[in-house]
Amino acid sequence: MTLRVLAAMSGGVDSAVAAARAAEAGHDVTGVHLALSKNPQSYRTGARGCCTVEDSRDARRAADVIGIPFYVWDMAEEFDREVVQDFVAEYSAGRTPNPCLRCNEKIKFEAVLDRAIALGFDAVATGHHVRKIDGRLVRSVDADKDQSYVLGVLTREQVAHAMFPLGDCTKDEVRAEADRRGLSVADKPDSHDICFIADGDTAGFLNNRLGGEPGPIKDESGEVLGTHHGAHTFTVGQRKGLNLGGAPDRRYVLSIEPVNNTVTVGPRSSLRVDEIVGQRPVWSGCDPIIEPTSCTVQLRAHGEVYGCTAWQRDDELVIHLDEPATGVAAGQAAVLYDGDTVLGSATITATARREEAAPAG
Repeated sequence: MTLRVLAAMSGGVDSAVAAARAAEAGHDVTGVHLALSKNPQSYRTGARGCCTVEDSRDARRAADVIGIPFYVWDMAEEFDREVVQDFVAEYSAGRTPNPCLRCNEKIKFEAVLDRAIALGFDAVATGHHVRKIDGRLVRSVDADKDQSYVLGVLTREQVAHAMFPLGDCTKDEVRAEADRRGLSVADKPDSHDICFIADGDTAGFLNNRLGGEPGPIKDESGEVLGTHHGAHTFTVGQRKGLNLGGAPDRRYVLSIEPVNNTVTVGPRSSLRVDEIVGQRPVWSGCDPIIEPTSCTVQLRAHGEVYGCTAWQRDDELVIHLDEPATGVAAGQAAVLYDGDTVLGSATITATARREEAAPAG
């Protein structure tokens, strides 16, 4: 069946090959590049970001080679509101957001998909490394490039209108195919870092937005060990940048309290948690799980997978880990899996040690 497909083309090799595969499959494909900044020079230049000043030109060249129509959509206002401002607000509240995950949720698979459907398209194709089998998200065959975690926030309806042509191949195979197709982005480096922080200095970016108010660094007993220049520049599990010279043991950030601008640190053992609570559960791969169910959970992009028991309690997702995890930060996503298949996700709001019944982050 021929579909009208809108191919989101970032200017990288993955989205170019995904668009080419969709066109080769016989679909009626139109390429679109998302302009995410009113001032593109403020975003990263070169090939290390996903929203660089060169990317629009690279995407257009790829569309020309593939032989598909190409447009640029201005999504700057939506991106600033839903991703950049959310990023700042989350850090201000003592949480650690994932802006790429937020961009997938609110821009690529909400704003773009809504507009695409309104324009008569049947699906949106992207270059994400993930499979869709029987309407459910499944990990890519390339475990190192798997992006099912950052797509775990999608709703069942969004997944239904999504197309992921690259989930059945490795990144090396994608690059080789791009070269065979004559796409100039075949050797373009992968994107890294946060696209809207031009110099890669996240702490500096947050200080410019939120200010750098000094505050105490305390241990678990409340003793002041040092000072910092803004609690919003830290994340749970962080070790570097504490400037606690002379400490006999390594200290890690255990919690961040934005109200009194306090950072609490302690030994790595104090980071261990085995209970996680999340808000806004989304179930794309199954009906809501309301009874304790054995599954697995991933707590950060490319992070370790833990066995767990999980269930939805009212509007929260409760997760009991089989083994403790460390460095679990509020604001990140907890994505549940059955084997390689995504079941659902929630945004982490709290963690605890069950045997201690005390918050740990």
